[in-house]
Amino acid sequence: MKKKLLSVLLAGVMALSLAACGAGGSSEGAASSDALPTAPTEDGSLQGTLKVGLIGPLTGGAALYGNAVDNGAKIAIEEINAEGGAFQMDYKAQDDEHDAEKSVNAYNQLKDWGVQVIVGTVTTTPCIAVSAEANTDRIFMLTPSASAQDVTANKDQTYQLCFSDPNQGSASAQYISENGLATKVAIIYKNDDAYSTGIYQTFKAKADELGLEIVSETTFMDGSDNDFTVQLTDAKDKGADLVFLPMYYTPASLILSQADSMGYAPTFFGVDGMDGILGIEGFDTSLAEGVILLTPFAADATDDLTVNFVTKFQEAYGETPIQFAADGYDCPKVIYVALQKYASENGGLNVDELSASDLCRILISVLSDSSFAVDGVTGQSMQWSANGEVNKAPKGMVIKDGVYVGL
Repeated sequence: MKKKLLSVLLAGVMALSLAACGAGGSSEGAASSDALPTAPTEDGSLQGTLKVGLIGPLTGGAALYGNAVDNGAKIAIEEINAEGGAFQMDYKAQDDEHDAEKSVNAYNQLKDWGVQVIVGTVTTTPCIAVSAEANTDRIFMLTPSASAQDVTANKDQTYQLCFSDPNQGSASAQYISENGLATKVAIIYKNDDAYSTGIYQTFKAKADELGLEIVSETTFMDGSDNDFTVQLTDAKDKGADLVFLPMYYTPASLILSQADSMGYAPTFFGVDGMDGILGIEGFDTSLAEGVILLTPFAADATDDLTVNFVTKFQEAYGETPIQFAADGYDCPKVIYVALQKYASENGGLNVDELSASDLCRILISVLSDSSFAVDGVTGQSMQWSANGEVNKAPKGMVIKDGVYVGL
């Protein structure tokens, strides 16, 4: 919990590049080596109306995530439209209720609308399904928060603004080891969820490499996610002084409550899916006191970008934004900056004259340029690797007195 804690996770922001359209998935992507589309404008500016779609859980058990992303994206698009002049973003959000089949239906509705770029999907399992469809259709996707490797695997047009599961798992183990947070570690994870299992696997591999002693590994799945007595008893009986929770906030809140009722008070350590736990209706936030999690966003940061975003979010929605809102805010900004760069180097760009597949090729050509980097509220000089993973410095957060505090 000293400043040096962050440096052991990632030493600054690493410079990497993004894949070109021909790098994977679709045979059509191979055409990206041909001349890129052009749509010059008289004054060389960016023009036209870009149709941007969001897919995420706006209702249901994961709605806190989807609404946070939606609200953050709306603020970004308002700012872009205010400064864009002849360029505007037309925005439509679709609810998928954190369900893969419904997410594909939402995607098809956006296609019928004429979507050109997709922000989403918000959660991992739906994003795996939708990204496969979008890869075939050559529609560019930038997901704010779907972090599994399968989201981008063999899909050259899908990228992540969030940390990937391997990065979260290994960084969490590194954090715990380097800062002596535990002598014995327990892990509770959801075995039918790609997000949870992906982080668990890389956490365990890194913990083994670093010599962290994992004394308890227990799981749960849909239908058995209300009673964690067995998992907590196993961790307690084996002397775990830290419990790693690679999961979303709903089961995590039950684990914290049930541990308290058992008189079990280890350090609880989570990842980005736990961001939002303080906003659960009826949850006693005192139970989350001292919980540590890794996130790319700290609402109490003092840089101008964060202060501007947090102020606008609080004015619009009456609450402090969580990481998912910040992810949602950054996604349209990345797309906008990339299109501006392309327009400035190619005599302008009118997006009204381009198909979604044209824009896919253009966006990836810009993002694949190693000189391209974007400053956002979730990271400075953000760049991407060839497999679509973002690299930026994570921030350690601890819940103190009912609020998130940057370490």
